[in-house]
Amino acid sequence: MSTDEPQEAADPATVRRRTLRQAALALGTGALAAGYLWHTDPHQPGQLLIPCPFRMLTGLLCPFCGGTRMAYDLMHGDVATAFQDNAVLLALGVPALAYVLVRWLVEGLRGRRRSLKLTARGNAVVLGIAAVWMVGRNLVHLIG
Repeated sequence: MSTDEPQEAADPATVRRRTLRQAALALGTGALAAGYLWHTDPHQPGQLLIPCPFRMLTGLLCPFCGGTRMAYDLMHGDVATAFQDNAVLLALGVPALAYVLVRWLVEGLRGRRRSLKLTARGNAVVLGIAAVWMVGRNLVHLIG
């Protein structure tokens, strides 16, 4: 189906079942990942964690660099260190993700499909924040 075609109206019961399946899968996967991360300190070298491909190729920090350390610190109740790991992701990304997930879950449980799309302006704002954050933190990292 092309993106120009309208989506068919889905049966609310089907949407609810699909939402519950997807939420259970996401919760299970997230719990497994969190359980692994709980015991794997990303601040210590030699941990079995996926490295940032952007940083491997360029040596620069991407807008998400520090996100794994931030998640580890949040799980261990260290908000100040989590903020140091990635301030913008903590201050903007975590609340935005929580909002989107709750909105998706509520709409799905009501039997309604919710297409989560950003407008052109929303995309520009997100990309602008990411670009400014990436350039700013790399300049600080290179100078300091």
